[in-house]
Amino acid sequence: MSPFEFIVAGLAVWRVSHLLSLEDGPFDLVFRLRKAAGEGFFGKLLDCFYCTSIWAAVAPGWYFAAGNGFMFVLYTLALSGFACILQQFHQPTSL
Repeated sequence: MSPFEFIVAGLAVWRVSHLLSLEDGPFDLVFRLRKAAGEGFFGKLLDCFYCTSIWAAVAPGWYFAAGNGFMFVLYTLALSGFACILQQFHQPTSL
C-alpha cells in the first residue's frame, strides 16, 4: 500500500463512518437506518463513530492485505485509526 493509497482509503473510511454514524443522509435514509437498527448491537454500532470506523475499514483492509491475515488486521486498524485522527480534527470535542 502506497502512502497515497493509504490516505485515500483513510479518507474513504472517515467519510463512510461519518455518514453512517453522524449524518442523516439523503432523504433521511441513514437516519431511518439507524432508527431501524434500534438499541441492539447494530444500533449501538451505528451510534459510535469509532466503532463504525473499524467496520468501515474492513473492506479496504481486506483488499490491501491480499490474503495475508496479519496485514489485514494491521491495515484495518491503521485505516480506522487514521479516520479517528481525522475525526478529532473535524470535531475535537467528540470524545
